[in-house]
Amino acid sequence: LFYEFRLSIFMNFRNNACYDRWWEGRKAWGMMIIEIRSFIRESAAISDQSLREDILRSLCGFAHALNAKLRNEHEAQAASSWLSSDTLTSSHNVSDHILQHIGATCSRLATDKMISDVRYLVLVERLNALTQVQGICERIKTTPIPFPYSLLLHRTIYLFCILLPFAMAEPLGWMAPVFTAIVSYTFLGLDTISNELEDPFGREENDLPTDAMVRVIERDILGALDCKNLPPLRQPINCILS
Repeated sequence: LFYEFRLSIFMNFRNNACYDRWWEGRKAWGMMIIEIRSFIRESAAISDQSLREDILRSLCGFAHALNAKLRNEHEAQAASSWLSSDTLTSSHNVSDHILQHIGATCSRLATDKMISDVRYLVLVERLNALTQVQGICERIKTTPIPFPYSLLLHRTIYLFCILLPFAMAEPLGWMAPVFTAIVSYTFLGLDTISNELEDPFGREENDLPTDAMVRVIERDILGALDCKNLPPLRQPINCILS
């Protein structure tokens, strides 16, 4: 029992680390939605509506590109319907290139006195926040839980589950297999949950519903551009929201 207690503490550390990664990813995407909404509101000061539309559509392209990048999919293809051919390049980091394009456009607007310096600084602050969101997501994606840590935990769990019935045979008798099954189910289940949450940006059932959050951004941007036919919010399928 003492060994089981120590193993449960060891597993708790890994579960907490994996959940923290999942929750930090969710907070980052929530912050992205907030910052894009703030950018939309501040961009109302841009008098050139064609430039404003290009900027806002580029923001939507950024969300699509980042979502694709975190899923190891094609960024440019995911963002192509929202970007002009001039913006869409063969950059190795499409989402970052989009933010650079938006920043350059805002800089030209400030230089041409189409927006005030104060408004420009506010828009740049929003872009800096989006860059921070991108960096957080990339850090989670590219820095997994150290493999030796996970490997040691997996082997320890399997060894414990194999030896447990022998240790419980004398005190529990015929109930030892039942007790072993319950304990093994708990430990193996927690281990599986950790594996599911470690990478929150994939397409598995327990990953973050980033497609749904991108759709929220689409609706906010299209609504700001007075589009009447907004795409519907994504709904859960079999209780799973992707």
